[in-house]
Amino acid sequence: MFRGSIVALVTPFKDDFDVDFDAYGRLIDWHIEQGTNGIVPCGCTGEAATLTHDEQKECIRFVVERVAGRLPVVAGTGSNSTKEALALTRHAKDVGADGALLITPYYNKPTPAGQIAHYSTIAKAVDIPIVLYNVPGRTGTKMLPETIAELSKVDNVVAIKEACGSVDQVSQILALCDIMVISGDDSLTLPMMAVGAAGVISVAANVTPGKVAGLCAEFLEGNLAAARRIHFELLPLFAGMFFETNPMPVKASLAKMGLINNVLRLPLTPMQAKTFAQLEPILKNVGAL
Repeated sequence: MFRGSIVALVTPFKDDFDVDFDAYGRLIDWHIEQGTNGIVPCGCTGEAATLTHDEQKECIRFVVERVAGRLPVVAGTGSNSTKEALALTRHAKDVGADGALLITPYYNKPTPAGQIAHYSTIAKAVDIPIVLYNVPGRTGTKMLPETIAELSKVDNVVAIKEACGSVDQVSQILALCDIMVISGDDSLTLPMMAVGAAGVISVAANVTPGKVAGLCAEFLEGNLAAARRIHFELLPLFAGMFFETNPMPVKASLAKMGLINNVLRLPLTPMQAKTFAQLEPILKNVGAL
């Protein structure tokens, strides 16, 4: 179900910082037209940390309704509070999301035993496919391959988004269990797929959805040379999306493309002009501008 290019969708805001649902809807339709294989609303790229819970629920509902079954929706429902994550995951199930993406609890840094208890509690309480999300750069804690293998025994824990920057981590996970691995690092999508990952939950797909989808499709169809060609074409963009904190570069890019306002919620601020000046030629080279 969760294969290929799945976009970690930005949350567009109006100038008054309310969610811009008109722009949101246009982005969703564009991704479907461009061949994106799935959508993740309310993840890190979607600024979930500064959405209220009511806003997060409304965004998830809106995306599910706008997509209308045309591709899978994996709702970001994670929290460092198991109780909060459980409530958001129940909401995702209730409104018809196809899966839930849950970040490893952050700040309180649970041990492997705590991670297993957190995810198991939610997975056993809500009958929805669960995608684990390992991103130690955001959370301050890393999920061990052994922990992931243990969680894979829970029936509806179906996949993990791996964003710890290590192909070895993916290899170790797949040596221990048959959970679906999805890259969480655009620049490692091709290397991770080479050892068994099924695709990517992508930041860069916000800007070049057709090309990221094409990279995954070419690999999955066995066209390795074509997949490598797209990988190397997009490699500067993969780096550029992190010239400043995500999603500052991607929102600046989408604003330049005329798709959203360049508005973020504090403590994030718009990308500095001098940094965007380094990103702009990259956008032109990949055909985004």
